[in-house]
Amino acid sequence: MAVTVHIDLGYEFDVKAKADEVFAVLSDVPLSVSHFPKVEKLTDLGDGVYQWEMQKVGTAQVNIQTIYACKYVSDKAKGTVKWTPVKGVGNALVSGHWKIKDKKTATGVALKIEADVTVGLPALMRMIVEPVVASEFEKLVDAYVDNLIRRFGGEA
Repeated sequence: MAVTVHIDLGYEFDVKAKADEVFAVLSDVPLSVSHFPKVEKLTDLGDGVYQWEMQKVGTAQVNIQTIYACKYVSDKAKGTVKWTPVKGVGNALVSGHWKIKDKKTATGVALKIEADVTVGLPALMRMIVEPVVASEFEKLVDAYVDNLIRRFGGEA
C-alpha cells in the first residue's frame, strides 16, 4: 500500500542581481541545486536529465526518502527554466518552472513547483503522512528560495 501526496507551490519575488546572473545560476542545475537543503545526491543522467536523492527524513523506524528525476530545458530569450518529470525513477514526479524578468532596477523571479510524492505506508496513515510530507517539502522549498535570495544580494 502507498499514499500519494500532491504538492502545489508558487513563489514570486524580486532580487537585486541582474537578470543575466539570475538566469545563469538557475539554468545551471547543479549550481541551482547546491542552494537546495537536504539534497543527498544529484546525478547527471545526461541530455538535461538529473536525478535527485533527498536525505531521509523521519525516525530510524519510519522514514521517507524522496528520489526522482527531471528533464530540464532552459530558454534564455524567454527567461525560463522548465523541468518535467522522468517517469519510472524513484517515488516522486516533480515538474515546474522558473520565470525570470528584467525589471531594470531589479529582477523578478517566479517559481512554480508541482509534485506527487508516493510514500510506502498504509492508506490508514494518509491523514498523518499527507500534512507531514507537504509541510516538509514546503519547508525545503522555502529554505531554497531564501538561500537563492541571499545569493542574489537580497530582495529588491
